[in-house]
Amino acid sequence: MDERRLGVLSGLAAYSLWGLFPLYFPLLEPAGGLEIVAHRVLWSLLFVGLLLTVLRRWAQVRALVTDRRRLLVLLAAAVLIAGNWLVFVYGVNSGHVVETSLGYFINPLVSVLLGVVVFSERLRPLQWTAVAIAAVAVAVLTVDYGRPPWIALALACTFGLYGLMKKLVRTEAAPGLFVETALVALPAAAVLAVAHTSGEGSFANAGTGHALLLMSSGVATAIPLLLFAAAARRIPLSTVGLLQYLTPSMQLAIGVFVYGEPMPAARLVGFGIVWVALAVFTVDLLRHARAGGRRAAAEVVPARL
Repeated sequence: MDERRLGVLSGLAAYSLWGLFPLYFPLLEPAGGLEIVAHRVLWSLLFVGLLLTVLRRWAQVRALVTDRRRLLVLLAAAVLIAGNWLVFVYGVNSGHVVETSLGYFINPLVSVLLGVVVFSERLRPLQWTAVAIAAVAVAVLTVDYGRPPWIALALACTFGLYGLMKKLVRTEAAPGLFVETALVALPAAAVLAVAHTSGEGSFANAGTGHALLLMSSGVATAIPLLLFAAAARRIPLSTVGLLQYLTPSMQLAIGVFVYGEPMPAARLVGFGIVWVALAVFTVDLLRHARAGGRRAAAEVVPARL
């Protein structure tokens, strides 16, 4: 199998697994959102630690923890992704799967805006158009919900900022994930200790099957991330950008067709405007990628003469 095909398959697998999360997290009840996130942190730490031992990658972990700047950035990343997980679990387990899907639909546009604010990047006209259309969509959905779609906005902002932190600290997926989870492992352990001391923890009180499901959250966290890393190394960013829409599309379908969440006309219009924004954004992404490819080819040809 060639590298590009392997990259596409890895990307499809990662985004498909993320897309199935609305079916997975309700299985972890009666655990509450905070308990689920705490278990996710600790079991991810254990699973990734075993993986690093098998792959013999501990040297990369040591390089991260001895660099104060990168460690502080990873601490910020850890807090952001933990917050993202908490909001996502709350959204899914409280019957707001459709709204969580909206967060990941608009996340690419939030990431673009963060590039402008933090790195002073200049947006191309079509990118500005996509952002403006998305803003109209958020306004329409605010009227429909009777409130700002805060679950979607929180997911998009926390994940966008998390991506920003990861861009500041370039590292492979497994070592980076281990350090991130290690940095929030102590608070996670404290949450579980308090929960079990007060009798509210479910790990030892809801049967063996429930305990095993909570333990599986470590694998469920790490596997898609590792598949994503494998895809990102093998396929162009434009292809990754197209594949990422698979996750919120699956989540939207699960919310509407599996859980029967309402999709009134105004909400459908709001989502339709978001899809128009993403279509404009994708067209610009593909045009820019093709132009970059042509420039690269033009530079290479003279060198071969």
